[in-house]
Amino acid sequence: MENLESSTDCKETVSPLNKSGSTVNSTVSCHDGKAMGFVLVHAGAGYHSESKAKEYKHACKRACQRAVDRLRAGGLALEAVTAALIELEDSPFTNAGTGSNLNLSGEIECDASIMDGKSLNYGAVGALSGIKNPVLVARRLLSETQKGKLSAGRIPPCFLVGKGAEQWAISHGIPACPSEKMTTKFSLSGYKRNKRKMELAEQVEMKRKRQFCGHENDFGCLEPVGDIMVEGEENNSACLDTVGAVVVDREGNVAAAVSSGGLAMKHPGRVGQAAHYGCGCWAENARDVSLYSTAVSTSGSGEHLIRTMLARECSTAMQAENAHQALLEAMQNKFISSPFLAGEDCVLGGVIVLRCCTCGEAQRSEDIQALLVEFLWSHTTESMCVGYMSAQDSKARTHISRLPPGAVAGQSLAIEGGVCRLGTVSD
Repeated sequence: MENLESSTDCKETVSPLNKSGSTVNSTVSCHDGKAMGFVLVHAGAGYHSESKAKEYKHACKRACQRAVDRLRAGGLALEAVTAALIELEDSPFTNAGTGSNLNLSGEIECDASIMDGKSLNYGAVGALSGIKNPVLVARRLLSETQKGKLSAGRIPPCFLVGKGAEQWAISHGIPACPSEKMTTKFSLSGYKRNKRKMELAEQVEMKRKRQFCGHENDFGCLEPVGDIMVEGEENNSACLDTVGAVVVDREGNVAAAVSSGGLAMKHPGRVGQAAHYGCGCWAENARDVSLYSTAVSTSGSGEHLIRTMLARECSTAMQAENAHQALLEAMQNKFISSPFLAGEDCVLGGVIVLRCCTCGEAQRSEDIQALLVEFLWSHTTESMCVGYMSAQDSKARTHISRLPPGAVAGQSLAIEGGVCRLGTVSD
């Protein structure tokens, strides 16, 4: 396992363990300075090649820094998580915003959602074209719902799709961006290669049907054609379709967000889990001192994540005493072995999760405000790239988590994480 990058401002102990994958337990204790907060981001669950590992990590590092800059300036969790997502969407190496996968028609259609743990409000967009940062539209939708009803008592929308979402965004001051400016050389070349493969597959299919016309197998069916996979499916990178972040601020508020360009060569109008309520992200402040505040962001095969509502399931699981065991069981029982995915033999996805509570000493003292943050990530894909940082760290830590040798993607899982103790001393 690769070592996590260390921070000069925090003391950290790392002890690797093996349990259905690899686990890193990190303990960070910070009491210096006024700023407080924590961010955990991901650049997708799928396959991250060693050749591009540096770029993936750098994108996560920049996203963490943008979020922490907002926290240090006094911003709340919702502002910080939006800042992190904008940075991830702007990276040409992630499949969100700029550089998104192209659909069957060669167009970019993005999904995004955001949730505020304090108000429990949510905003989302699906199959959105012509907007550089989809998360900004989701964020604006969330904000508009907080203003109350529209004229004539109409309920404001929280989820818009397609052309209507684009028109709404522009009418609310979010600038349009031509698709060609969001298309990168990498995404365009990938589309052209995939299109050629699909055309070849269709030709082979037609030829095979002519050859076997009238010659059925023992089950009364024509012989199947061998799969000609869309580029990336050989190593599960086709599931690297989402970026996301979870944040806790100085007041203990949590927020989560997710953004995706969707699967390569998807049908126009397809909306993945990144936009669906309870599937792409979830954030919920504790309503009682006996509960944890939780935030979750997911990645992977959108259809699998939608049918299991994995984000909300993981949030619910985080109320258990042992966070690591709870996430392990949720990923196994609510995802890999979910009855809703009984017909699937390769269940692909990943999550980042944080939960937090007020430390015991903070409840006894008026001078110290302290939060205990537990953060985890888990995935059934070959790898998942993450980054995390507290407002008192000098730099972010980044890590590419991988399944252990011999593990089968879609049937096995890896789980890692740590604990961060945050505190500020009041005047």
